Amino acid sequence: MIRVALDAMGADGGSEPLVEGAAQISLEDTPLQVVLVGDKDALTTLLKRHRHDSTRIEFVHAPHHVRMADKPAVTLDRLPDCSILRAAELVAAGGADVLVSAGNTGAVIHAGARSFARLDGVRRVALCAVHPTIEPHGPRGDPFGLMLDVGATLECSAEELAAFARMGSCYSRLVSHIDAPRVALLSNGREATKGTESVVGAHDLLRAKGDLNFTGNIEGLDVPLGTADVVVCEGFIGNIVLKMLEGVADAALALARHAHAQKLRYRLGLALLSGGLRRVRELTDWKQYGGAPILGFDYPVIKAHGRSNARAIRNALRLATKTVQHKLVDELKKTLAP
Repeated sequence: MIRVALDAMGADGGSEPLVEGAAQISLEDTPLQVVLVGDKDALTTLLKRHRHDSTRIEFVHAPHHVRMADKPAVTLDRLPDCSILRAAELVAAGGADVLVSAGNTGAVIHAGARSFARLDGVRRVALCAVHPTIEPHGPRGDPFGLMLDVGATLECSAEELAAFARMGSCYSRLVSHIDAPRVALLSNGREATKGTESVVGAHDLLRAKGDLNFTGNIEGLDVPLGTADVVVCEGFIGNIVLKMLEGVADAALALARHAHAQKLRYRLGLALLSGGLRRVRELTDWKQYGGAPILGFDYPVIKAHGRSNARAIRNALRLATKTVQHKLVDELKKTLAP
């Protein structure tokens, strides 16, 4: 049975969707034990609202939590008994195998840094994210690519970008079942000489090493096309690109609603396209993936979206289970070995 420490506090929607997701997955045939970390009385009250298998859910009391607007390092110093830090410490002490949180991203990274060690060859950890693409990926035809970093490390050296590339390739191979993931650096041109000093240096390192299916540089327009399975960039750029993609998807839906309200012929046209639009929305719904890893620690960490509903949390817990089953950390160690 795989034990997952779920930081059950601090998400945008409060604890309700996290507890509901844990309750739902406790009824499934999954080798999973969920440890809810947070205010035990409040979480117990929420859990009673949902059907669940009480033998598959435990509690670790943590009376405080980090809010989305809090400064992570300062708040962790002030609240050593907060839920994210208690959850990370539980994993580090062997009380759980993997950490999942939908809370403050900075707090998750700081809690990991305080509780875990970094893998050999990793100077900075990388926050990953999935993003919708036109081209499917892997044998299952996943409509999502992987991007890292998207906010953990704002500025990176060439060596750090190269390490991100290796970790992203390893994760994509294990979780998405892609034998040789196409790895690319995000730059302002496809030529090897384009980009910042770090990007050019990383390009040279990855070409020289030759241990990945490194396809070179890609430009911003290639990201939604899906010409790479793994897109590597600095956290500052990655976060902007990711938020822009989310904004474009929201804008497209808003435009469709606006058109629907304007003219009859628009409504008729949208009605004809409704089946296809629903299918596109289903395929690009990040909630089906639940979360993405923070790579580089010596324990697996899954960061779920702050706006996660119960379905997204359920899938984040499934993903966490998969990282343990596939021995992600051990495989990362092999990948990063000189």
